[in-house]
Amino acid sequence: MEAIRVDNLSKSYACVKAVDHVSLSISYGEIFGLLGANGAGKSTTVECILGTKKPDSGKVSVFGMNPLNERKQLFERIGVQFQEANYQDKIKVWELCEVTASLYRSPQDYTKLLKQFGLADKLKSYVSELSGGLKQRLFIVLALIPNPAFVFLDELTTGLDVRARRELWKCLASLKKSGVTILMTSHYMDDVETLCDRIMILKNGQNIFCGSIHEAIAASPHEKFEDAYLWLTGEEVDENESI
Repeated sequence: MEAIRVDNLSKSYACVKAVDHVSLSISYGEIFGLLGANGAGKSTTVECILGTKKPDSGKVSVFGMNPLNERKQLFERIGVQFQEANYQDKIKVWELCEVTASLYRSPQDYTKLLKQFGLADKLKSYVSELSGGLKQRLFIVLALIPNPAFVFLDELTTGLDVRARRELWKCLASLKKSGVTILMTSHYMDDVETLCDRIMILKNGQNIFCGSIHEAIAASPHEKFEDAYLWLTGEEVDENESI
């Protein structure tokens, strides 16, 4: 059953076509990866799905609703974590969590989320004083406070060490089991390979591949997903090229 459907989505900025007739569907409880180099069209596609940008043409449906016309209803069901977020310097972790929770009718207990993501001892710390990795974990907690049915995660493991990334994988696997639908972007192919049920690769605003990790490998002459990704996007490095 579809949680998200995008049909022939197009969006241009001046003479630049950021997204060019992209279509996709994401099932309930699926982890879907949207991949591509910087400027490939990922951000614009996501913004159209979230309803923060209006497409030039095409249709978007999230839980059967139009994200532009029914943003208030969708607001309660969506959690968003961005790679970079700016908050006032003198706000503490608990204060930011309280403010976020106050925006929703039935928020999750943020103290339990902070514990789950290893941030329980940072409750009274200033957000500005957290390391990059700790901030990233906090941003994910903020995305989960609404108790969402759909979560967007942008470069979710940036700044995390190996152990923290693996712990995060377990958390996301648990979220999936609970029925949460996840759309994620990442430049870490091990994140994608471990977590994603299916992926879409964008290049110059166009869909150049959509399917499972296994299908991506099968569509290339390679045996490893990272090599297959580079081959599919045309970014493969010539072994004879000098380094």
